[in-house]
Order: sequence, then C-alpha cells, then structure tokens
Amino acid sequence: MFQRKKLKSIAHQRSDFFDGLPDDIVISILSKLTSSARCPSDFINILLTCTRLNRLGVHPLVLSKAGPKTFAVKATNWCEYAHRFLKQCVNAGNIEACYTLGMIRFYCLQNRGSGASLMAKAAMKSHAPALYSLAVIQFNGSGGSKNDKDIRAGVALCARAAYLGHIDALRELGHCFQDGYGVRQNIVEGRRLLVQANARELACVLRSSPFKLRTWHSQSQTQRNRPVTGSGLGSSLLSDFGCNVPAREAHPANRFLTEWFGLSGSGPGQGLRLCSHAGCGRPETRGNEFRRCSVCGTVNYCSRGCQALDWKMRHKLECAPMDMWIDQNGDEDDGDAGDNRMVEEAVVGTI
Repeated sequence: MFQRKKLKSIAHQRSDFFDGLPDDIVISILSKLTSSARCPSDFINILLTCTRLNRLGVHPLVLSKAGPKTFAVKATNWCEYAHRFLKQCVNAGNIEACYTLGMIRFYCLQNRGSGASLMAKAAMKSHAPALYSLAVIQFNGSGGSKNDKDIRAGVALCARAAYLGHIDALRELGHCFQDGYGVRQNIVEGRRLLVQANARELACVLRSSPFKLRTWHSQSQTQRNRPVTGSGLGSSLLSDFGCNVPAREAHPANRFLTEWFGLSGSGPGQGLRLCSHAGCGRPETRGNEFRRCSVCGTVNYCSRGCQALDWKMRHKLECAPMDMWIDQNGDEDDGDAGDNRMVEEAVVGTI
C-alpha cells in the first residue's frame, strides 16, 4: 500500500516538470518547432498533445514564426477551418501566410483585391516570392484588362526580388534584359543574370538533397549518354551544365494552385488557360492573358521564366511548327505575339 502511494507520488512529481515550465519557454520551443515543421500534421500533432500545448500552440508569437510547410494545406483539404487558420497566422504577422493566403485568394477564390493586398503586405517586408508574383501580375495585367499592364513596374518588382536572390526573378529579369522587355536591351547583362540563376538553382538543389551529392557526378556522366526524355523529373536548365539532379521543390502556394485547378470541374473558367509550366499553377484571369508559343500555339506561359523552364524541360521535344493557329473563339490571338519567341536561342543564352 505504501509502495503504491510512493509510485503515485513519483508519477505526480514527473508530470509537474512540464507543468512547472514557464509559458514563455514553452512558446519559444513551439516557435522553433513550427518554423521547422515539414507538414501541417506536425503542427496539428502538437495541438492534440495536451490542453496546454493546444492553448499555447496558437499563441501569436508561435503563429508568426510558422514556416511555409506548416500551413501547406492540400487543395483537397481546403475548408473554412484552414482559411481561418491562415487568417490567424496573417493577423499574427506571418509573412509566409500573407503570401500563401494572398495567392489563394487572388487566383483560386478570385478575390483579387484582398489577394493582391496580402501579397503587397508580404512584399513590403521584402518577401521575394511575393515580389515576384506581383511582378507577374504587373507584366500580365492580371485581374484587369490588357491596358492595365505595367511593364516597368513589373521589371522593378522583379529586380527587387532578384536582388533578394529569388531564382525565378533572376531568370525572368535576365530574359527581360535579353529581349529588351520593359528595360533597355542588354544581352550581356541578361546572360549574366541567367547564369547566376542557374548557379543558385544548382546550389539550392544540392543543399536540399545533400545525400545525393556523392552519386550526382556518376549519374550525370551516365545520363549524358542517354536520350533526353520529357518526363520533367530533372531540373531543366541545369541540364545546360551537364547535370542531372532533381528539380527544386515548388513553393506550397504554387503546389496548392496546381492541385486546386487540377481537381475535377474546378478549372480556371471557360476560355481561360493555366500556365503550361508544371511547377507554376497560375491561371489566366481573362482570355488570352498569357503568352503563347508562337511556333505551335498549344502551350501558354505566365512569364518568360516559366517559358524557358518548360522549353528545356519538356516542350522542345513536343513543339511542332504550324503555319497558323487560331484561338478557341476563332480569332487570331494577337496578345504579345512579338514576345513569344520559342526558339532555343533564347535559352542557350543561359549558359
């Protein structure tokens, strides 16, 4: 009897170790956990552990530190609770949540004003993906008419994102310099930016997959002697360096867009098309908004960066010249026809 009471006393003392921790220490630990979470379930499991963690897990300081994968909800699981949780993170000052919710509202929920405002809020905090996404919106005049395009503003936003090291922004800015689109043409500077984008992409892929570093060289040597396939499993522009490494992971917001519009019956709308680059997911907000391949006319892109990536990854194996192509309405598509050069020379400049 005495021994049983002693065991209960020891168990009670052990449980008091956690209960005795100050809230600020627990919040600090939770902040580190949410910032490094690999998926939303990591965070949900913390909330389900006990009442105290459930209460402190939604503390504004914890939510403000949450990483992008913490709220990387799948499109099939989208619900009011997920929307409310993202809004909680936004109210806590989480920049990644501002960008992710902004992309979802702008493209998926078609709440253009609120979505653009959230992305602008993240961009003002020097969030590179938000700056680049706003640049794409300015280039295309997304959410408005063709006359709402502001190419100079797009170049300025793209330059800021490139300065912060955003790979797609570097690539987009490089093509703008090469084509003289929204900026004075400077082919040398354009090629320098494209090479820099490739180098950053290589470093990013190897940093995210260090275990493959030792086998990378031998695999690359083997793949050089094999015919190129259009599977899209390799990182496209890195093939210019003779490399064969996995493509870098897409941002959770882009994955959500891809899944959302890939669901049955939830396309972007009648007569609207998705960006043909598999890692993008952006849809048109009006007819003939995106640039179309001027050779075959079967693919469309929201940006020059997506165009160059998809060309090297897949489209150059499928592109078949056509004397003339007509859009779905039977009218010749005149949108940005001079900017749609889909020739390998435009991408060869990346090396």
